[in-house]
Amino acid sequence: MAVETDERKLAPALKRGIARKCPRCGQAPMFDGYLSVREECGSCGQEFHHHRADDMPPWMTILVVGHIVVPLMLTAAKHWDWPDWLHMVTWPSMVLVLSLLILPFAKGFVIALQWALKMHGFAR
Repeated sequence: MAVETDERKLAPALKRGIARKCPRCGQAPMFDGYLSVREECGSCGQEFHHHRADDMPPWMTILVVGHIVVPLMLTAAKHWDWPDWLHMVTWPSMVLVLSLLILPFAKGFVIALQWALKMHGFAR
């Protein structure tokens, strides 16, 4: 078995992953759709089928969205006297939109992290 000699730098890989590009070459998109990961990179041939992002992207999304929305909710409740219906429309809508926006970037980040650390079949 040949020993891999290429060094996988973490920061560039994560930057490419957040951009939803291949963590190895940064050229081709990592996703086929919203969250569907391609079998392999269309540019360099890096295989993605063995990634195991699982629950980490939703966990990261919840963490980020919570840190954005909760301070805004507390600020609004403290400084303005909004009617209840406005709170019931604003905050769930904001959570939904932010979650849908952040989730694919978080998944790209996790897959790039796994690639850079040679986890879950990315050692090849």
